[in-house]
Amino acid sequence: MTVRRHAKLSRRVALLLSAGLGLSSVAGVARADTAPQAAAPTAVPQASFGTWGVDLAGRDTAEKPGNNFFKYANGTYLDHLTIPSDMTSYGPFNALAELSRTRVQSILNDLSAHPVKHPKSIEEKLGTFYASFMDEKSIEKQGTKPMKGDLDSILKMRDAKAFATLSGAASTNFMTSPFSLGINPDAKDPTRYALDVDQAGLGLPDRDYYLKPEFAAKRAAYQTYITQALTLIKWPEPANAAAAIVAFETKLAEVHWARTDLRDPQKTYNPMTVAALAKAAPGFDWVAWLTAAGLPTEGLENRTVIVGEPTAITGEAAILATADIGLLQAWQAFHTVENASTYLPDAFVQARFTFNKALSGQPALPVRWKRGVQATSAAMGMALGKVYVERYFPAENRTAMQKLTGDLKDAFRIRLQHNTWMSKETREAALRKLENFEVQVGYPNEWRDYSSLNVTKGDVYGNAKNGIAFEWDYWLARLDKPVDRNEWDMTPQTVNAYNNPLFDQVVFPAAILQPPFFNPQADAAVNYGAIGGVIGHEMTHSFDDEGRQFDEHGRLRDWWTKADAARFQKLADRLGAQYDAFEVLPGVHVNGKLTMGENIADLGGLTLALDAYHASLGGQPAPVIDGLTGDQRVFLGWAQVWREKLRDDTVKNLIVTDPHSPPQARVNIPMHNIDAWYKAWDVKPGDALYLTPKQRVKIW
Repeated sequence: MTVRRHAKLSRRVALLLSAGLGLSSVAGVARADTAPQAAAPTAVPQASFGTWGVDLAGRDTAEKPGNNFFKYANGTYLDHLTIPSDMTSYGPFNALAELSRTRVQSILNDLSAHPVKHPKSIEEKLGTFYASFMDEKSIEKQGTKPMKGDLDSILKMRDAKAFATLSGAASTNFMTSPFSLGINPDAKDPTRYALDVDQAGLGLPDRDYYLKPEFAAKRAAYQTYITQALTLIKWPEPANAAAAIVAFETKLAEVHWARTDLRDPQKTYNPMTVAALAKAAPGFDWVAWLTAAGLPTEGLENRTVIVGEPTAITGEAAILATADIGLLQAWQAFHTVENASTYLPDAFVQARFTFNKALSGQPALPVRWKRGVQATSAAMGMALGKVYVERYFPAENRTAMQKLTGDLKDAFRIRLQHNTWMSKETREAALRKLENFEVQVGYPNEWRDYSSLNVTKGDVYGNAKNGIAFEWDYWLARLDKPVDRNEWDMTPQTVNAYNNPLFDQVVFPAAILQPPFFNPQADAAVNYGAIGGVIGHEMTHSFDDEGRQFDEHGRLRDWWTKADAARFQKLADRLGAQYDAFEVLPGVHVNGKLTMGENIADLGGLTLALDAYHASLGGQPAPVIDGLTGDQRVFLGWAQVWREKLRDDTVKNLIVTDPHSPPQARVNIPMHNIDAWYKAWDVKPGDALYLTPKQRVKIW
């Protein structure tokens, strides 16, 4: 998922707020993807969802549903699908993201072509930003001049305090920091904002890329890229500097916490004063770092910060204390180039893509307009979202979604009331939490004010840099003020959804409310299986292994009895073992612990969707359509949502970094734990997916 709390979002906060579906999105972080002009991407087969919402021709009816339901539901479509050359995967999410990008392009083309219509307005700023990105000739002509001031600052860095100062200012520019600084609601008092300090400093996707032998080729590609990037800015002895940078980041990786540990919100909540942090992690000038980030100096040492990974922070500070200043200069210079590369001449873009290609297996790159859409949405996502909603989001979709979410909430209430493994005390608290549960659909109730953001014609580097600073200043201004519960962490044009346990809230942006997820013309069973399953997925996140640790007010508090927690964990471990056993590629297995929350949400979401559909029938029999029963159509609706094909390198990356399971597992494993699936598809002992009733896991 994408969360825009600050320019340098910590992985801990992203995981906490995740419960996102693991989908492709238009909205990006401030460091937009890098890509030169590319050839037209590979054409993909367009699905026809028929008259009632299911692509019947996309099924592989030769496959027995009880052996591989994912293939039965999606096999023919996937057999004929070639992943577009400018993508690492393709599925319904990508298709909708492409549609969203095309719509945003239309908006930006209009605004950039007719700027006089909107003098000094946000529309003018959007058009000017996009036009400056699309002006390749100007970018090539300027060369590296726009970043000269940043590089000069790095070259003037002479000591540890200067390094801390530059790193602290990274929240407002293209530089980087060995630590992540964020502003988020306090997990134990979500009515107020808190400062978060987390581990950071790595250029590869995860610590495992530095420490495991199977990623040796990726490390080599990374070192080559560092050499190329430093060569482009005429850094002395770039090859030696690159080797030193990789060695330095490897040391950082050795003290970093694993992603599975970041999923424990109790473990990652460690409040302490800045003075206590300096004592626990000497060797880094924390006061200089925070002051450079814009924190007021008065009372700074007594200000409380929430430290995510105490041992990692201490370990990183110790490494920095003995690091050569020349190495730190080179490290900062490289990451500045890397972060800014999409706004620099083509040579920088090509170098970055060569590395990304080695990392993900993506053979080609998005054409420039797609990168322009990404960059503009990164800088002014909510402003763009407002125009998007006005043009492309029907009001009736919001109303229909509100009814569906009410149906899913009713289904979950009944499930909780009849839950057998929860104690009465915990069950009553869970019902209170469900009653407080809030759903926001389409777009936020209030729009962000971009009047203070400066955008200049022909200065894409400066415009993007201003966007980063604007984002940080936006959150910095909120630090000592009450939390705004209407603040969204995704833009309306994003194809995704997320659950925020701090607000006991789920959000569905406008762009996801389209076929095959949501289709006003589709059969009800299909909508319940598709978007209904997604609603249930997000809803049950509030009660998964992370979400359950937040009470009805969004406070990080253990409100379960120890016996309930033990029973829940036993069920979760049984489900996790099923995912651990799932082999997505030869020798590559799903990490059941990393994906636990998403797996529980998938099983719970599909279960609730089926219940809600049954309730919607009002005691009447479900119609049979094209020979398919109502329950069969619910299961097909869910399976159709996840019909995605991924490149092998992408799969290997996601297995290490992504809390979501691969699409095959997201279909087959939840289904073979649901009794109704066996009846619907006549699944018998001997079928590959068959589990005995005792083997099936029922959490909700």
